[in-house]
Amino acid sequence: MFMLQSKVARMALAEAVTAALVLVTSSLLLISWWRKSLKTCNLPPGPPPLPLIGNLLQIRRGETLSSLLALRKKYGDVFTMYLGTRKVVVLCGYKAVKEALIDQGEDFSGRGDMPSMARVYKDYGIAFTTNMEWWKQLRHFSLMTLKNFGIGKRSIEERIQAEVQTLIEEYRNTKALPFDPRKLFGCVSANVICSVMIGKCYDFKDPEFLTLIDGIKKCFEQWSSGWGQLYDVIPHIMDHIPGPHHKIISYMDDLLKFVSKRVQINQDTLDPSSPRDYIDCFLNKMGKEKENPSSAFNMTNLVTSILQIIFAGIETSSTTMTYGFLMLLKYPEIKEKLHQEIDSVIGKERPPSIQDRRKMPFMEAVINEIQRFCNILPLGVPHTVIRDTLFRGYTIPKGTNVFPLLHTVLLDPQHFRDPEQFDPMRFLDEKGDLLKREALIPFSTGKRTCPGEGLVRMVMFLIFTTILQNFEVKPLLLPKEIDVLPLTSGFGNVPKPYKFCAVPRT
Repeated sequence: MFMLQSKVARMALAEAVTAALVLVTSSLLLISWWRKSLKTCNLPPGPPPLPLIGNLLQIRRGETLSSLLALRKKYGDVFTMYLGTRKVVVLCGYKAVKEALIDQGEDFSGRGDMPSMARVYKDYGIAFTTNMEWWKQLRHFSLMTLKNFGIGKRSIEERIQAEVQTLIEEYRNTKALPFDPRKLFGCVSANVICSVMIGKCYDFKDPEFLTLIDGIKKCFEQWSSGWGQLYDVIPHIMDHIPGPHHKIISYMDDLLKFVSKRVQINQDTLDPSSPRDYIDCFLNKMGKEKENPSSAFNMTNLVTSILQIIFAGIETSSTTMTYGFLMLLKYPEIKEKLHQEIDSVIGKERPPSIQDRRKMPFMEAVINEIQRFCNILPLGVPHTVIRDTLFRGYTIPKGTNVFPLLHTVLLDPQHFRDPEQFDPMRFLDEKGDLLKREALIPFSTGKRTCPGEGLVRMVMFLIFTTILQNFEVKPLLLPKEIDVLPLTSGFGNVPKPYKFCAVPRT
């Protein structure tokens, strides 16, 4: 009996050893085949990936940007890496980004994979659809519709001025006591965008309105958190791991319900001959193209496009202004120089207008530097190449994801001396006139650039100028104690919460 048991044990051991050898040999052969297949591709250089997990070991949790910057030091301004099995070409510095997104803009015009966005939008909407035909239709329609409803015209300026005056009253109601400015910045931005998109402006204390703003803020913060970054790297694993990244779904469901409700109201009251807003124009277009099977004009694209435009308009404006006032608190000498320019050009009696921008180069320079320094979308938004593309002697296969790192453009030492320093004077010449810097592309560049860039600039100018015309903003800390580093840095740079006092100027 003992000999039989011993023989069985030896056989089991031999089978286990054989299985282990087969597994190890197979793994080595797989790795060898994987690496050999990579060498046959004419891709930009990069770290050797492992099967299935790619270069995940080189991406530190919650530190996607710093991990990519470390790889840049080793492999140069154009390199290849793998997020799992997803191939990504990373572009660093203005020269490489310009060559791709402008000089070869058509080749690089596809929308890249963002698993966290795809999870919510499911390939619909103007910003994140990968359907090139839909994107072209939606972009052309949106640009024309936004222009028709006043973007870049006097009528939209009047709307912004009206909202800014409401903001000024809210500031007065603080009685010079400390408060957090971010929510009020969101209210102004949201009402300007909503007036065009859904034909409605809200009271700053409206619960439904505040839910919209708060939901957008939470989503942006979650997408930019370590959990959000990890989801975009290994979505198929993160789908099964509990954590705060799952809250995005409930936040976005609430936002989609908000938009859907407004669309239903418009449907019930639509007069095709007299469109009131973006929704009405889209509904009219849907009616005209209902027999066209390739049309992008359907209800899902309507709801998601509205949400994406509202989301981008609110978040880029409010986050940039939140950062902007933090920088003015940090550098009171800049704030004082702005007061002097405002008093000289506008005075204290009339409200600022967009025409004042031409006479206020220092204000324009400060806004430029805020956008450059704060760099609220450091990773940029992913692109793909829509065909096999020759770039700098390398071959990038069709469908490859491309990451244009805006951080490396806005802090490019070839275009901005001492880029880590906050210095508005870099945007002025010896005479004090405004200088144009081609590497200032906070909204990206090329065919996929943000269509609302001009509106965001108008909003920021009127808000900064009107607040500083009426108030002295005072920090609660000494300038040297104010921390301007972001709370989180992922998809976006999220500023740390802070408060200031708005003291009326006499």
